[in-house]
This record gives sequence, C-alpha cells and structure tokens, in this order.
Amino acid sequence: MAEIADIFRRYGHEYLDRFGNTMLPSHRRAFGDIQQCRTEALGGHVAQCDHCAHLRYAYHSCKNRSCPKCQKTDQENWLEKRRQELLPVPYFHLVFTLPKELRSLLWSHQRILYAILIKAACHSLAKLATDPRYLGGRIGVVAVLHTWTRALLYHPHVHCLVPAGGLSADGKYWLPARNDFLVPVRALSLIFRAQFMELARKALPGVTFPETVWQTSWVVYCRPTPQRTQKVLDYLARYILRVAITNARILSVANGKISFRYKDSREHCWKTATLPASDFIHRFLRHVLPKRFHKVRYYGFLSPKNRYQLTQIKQALLPHAPDNEPRKTKDGGSNETAATYHHTYLCPLCLTGTLVLVSFLAPQRRAPPCKSHDVSLPKASSRRPS
Repeated sequence: MAEIADIFRRYGHEYLDRFGNTMLPSHRRAFGDIQQCRTEALGGHVAQCDHCAHLRYAYHSCKNRSCPKCQKTDQENWLEKRRQELLPVPYFHLVFTLPKELRSLLWSHQRILYAILIKAACHSLAKLATDPRYLGGRIGVVAVLHTWTRALLYHPHVHCLVPAGGLSADGKYWLPARNDFLVPVRALSLIFRAQFMELARKALPGVTFPETVWQTSWVVYCRPTPQRTQKVLDYLARYILRVAITNARILSVANGKISFRYKDSREHCWKTATLPASDFIHRFLRHVLPKRFHKVRYYGFLSPKNRYQLTQIKQALLPHAPDNEPRKTKDGGSNETAATYHHTYLCPLCLTGTLVLVSFLAPQRRAPPCKSHDVSLPKASSRRPS
C-alpha cells in the first residue's frame, strides 16, 4: 500500500524544485520529518527472540503531528485523558465556516487569524448560550481547527463539541439543554461574523478586508451527537486527531500521479481524484499548521483553569459514580502506568519466543541488514504456549 512518506521520498525533489524557495518553515519541517519517519535516519532499536534468536529491527517515528503514521498513538492517549472528563449528557457538534473571500487573508496571516477564528467561534457560542431564552448558563467547548476538505482543498473552519447544558450564573446548578436544540444558528452566524471581523481588524489594522463579507452568509452548522459514551469519545477523537489525508485513502502512485479517494459530502458517495505528485504534496502541506500553534482549545468549564468546576459537575450529575482516576503508587506514579509500562511481544517467526530489547540503533544513513522494518509487533499473551 502506498504511503504519504513514499510519495515524499519519490517525488520530493520535484516539489522542492518547484516550490522550495517559497516553503514556510513549518512546511519544511513536516516535509523532512515525514520523509524520515520510521527509517534508519531517525535511529531505532533491535529486539531478539529468546527462543529462536531471530532479530527484529524497528525504527523510530518522527512524532510530527502532520504525519499520518504518528497519529494513532496520539489518538489513544488523547482518548484516555478525555475519558475522565466526559460528562453523562448528550453533546452537540457545531461547525463554523469562513466565506471564501477571506481564505487568501487567512493563508497570509495564519497564526493570527487561525487563533481569531477559533476564539470568535467559541465566544459567539458562549455569548448566545448565556441568553435565558435558550440556555441561560455557562457552557464548555472543545474547539478544533480544520483547514481542509475531503479533496484536500483549502477550507478553514472550526469544529466545536459542546455538552448539552451549562452552569448557572452562581455556578451551583446544572442547566440541561433540549435534546435537539442548543442555540439558533442564524443568530449565531451573525454574532460569529461580527466577533471575527472585530477581532481581525483590531489585530491587523493595516489590512483591508473585503466589504463583500458583510453581504455573504457565514455558515454555522449544529446537530446533536450520539449519546453513548464510547461513541462520543470516538467522535471527539476522530475530529481532533486527524491529518488532511490518511495512507488508507491513497489508491495508487504511478507515472508521477497520485490517485486517492474522498467522500463527496453533497452526493454522499466516494469519488477518486488524480493529481500530479507535486500538486498532491502542495495540497497536503497547505494544511500543516504554524509551529507550536494549538489547534485544539478548551473554553468555559472545560478550560484547564476551570477543571475544578468540571469535577463538581460530574459529582452533581453522577453522585454515586466510581472514581476512575488512576491511583498513585508509592513512587509517585499511577498503578495504571506501572502496570502497562512494560510490554512483551511475540516473535513473528516462531510465534513462541518473546522479543527482548538487545541494543539501540543510532541515527544513520544506511539501514541495517534486515528484511523486515516493521515497527508493529504482536503483543504476547499472559501465558506462553507450551
């Protein structure tokens, strides 16, 4: 199966010849990291079977947030942390989209306007939710920035996930929202437009914004999510820890062209797009965010500084719920961490022995003499076969 890293290694020189002089620093970093991910360039380690002496080489990952290979572990870690914060209430999913007239300005001022886009979406939502005609309380918001369509086109928008309810003004009572309604989206769209333009003009006083944005409808979408706990968690992770395209969607790499599949949201069917390799890489890198930019942000009682309120809400909604927090061990760590820190893996050759770490590989240009470079190893069961 073709991968993003394979495309970068095979056609990267063509892309550099075409766009190398105009590449942003964050694009250069992602470009190099994805090329070197899980190769000898980043080093690795060697494991040996204690039964048949088979050697298994595994190379380190780049850990770049734009790398499709490195998102799986991050998603599992994020899910584990958010599991402790999930409230036993329905959730709402909202999407705030900017009109196309502002996309070029967003691309030219990414760090400033991306942050304003997230802030305007969350503040307008929180402002309308405090209206006693709708909710009349203080809500919590998890917001994540996306910049792509399924066809990898540039389309900045914000996804927000909101518990269906809020805290009263005095912080003592939980005010539940209706199951199918949070706030009116038409009014929310107008407030969102005013908030964004006010913040953007204040942050960029020398920039001229097109007047047509005031005659254009700013699309805001809202719907309830599934109520079951695990579905909500998966839903959150799917929208927060996702790169522009995964390796599974790449169909073929041949003759300098890349074919990939995407789902057409209007026709509700899967389609295939084929692009020259340089154009494909260019589309992919356009969605690499500036260095240290936080694409996931928390507001209201979900903000890190208000986590004590989140604990109070959970206790009020589930007064008899068991304590799911990992307990501390004598050495200061948690029992969960201590139990899962050491992993054992079955030998893929004999399926009997256990792979034991024997040495580390320093970063180098040439790979060790081995046939398998897979990092994924099958975990051994608690009982070894006789």
